[in-house]
Amino acid sequence: MIDSIKQLLGLGPKVNYTELVKQGAVILDVRSKEEYSGGHIKGSLNIPVDQLSSNLSRLKDKQKTIITCCASGMRSASAKSILKSNGYKEVYNGGGWSSLQSKINNH
Repeated sequence: MIDSIKQLLGLGPKVNYTELVKQGAVILDVRSKEEYSGGHIKGSLNIPVDQLSSNLSRLKDKQKTIITCCASGMRSASAKSILKSNGYKEVYNGGGWSSLQSKINNH
């Protein structure tokens, strides 16, 4: 139970996001279009979380690694759940986009 709560909050085993990106992971920013235009990770894909279910066709390869991010980590956790329940295999909650960006750039 504790482990699943930790994983939901992104507190599970440390993930090397830099390595995932180098291996071709998609960074999925699930904030609103307005938030995204105010700043985002270069090369990330923007699909707001409330539109994700109807835009799954934009993420064709269910085997491809996806890292979700948002402002704080709450919407990206929801996005991860949506993707996992739709058969996507490798999905990670990267949390807030700016902290994810620094994790990627500082390696």
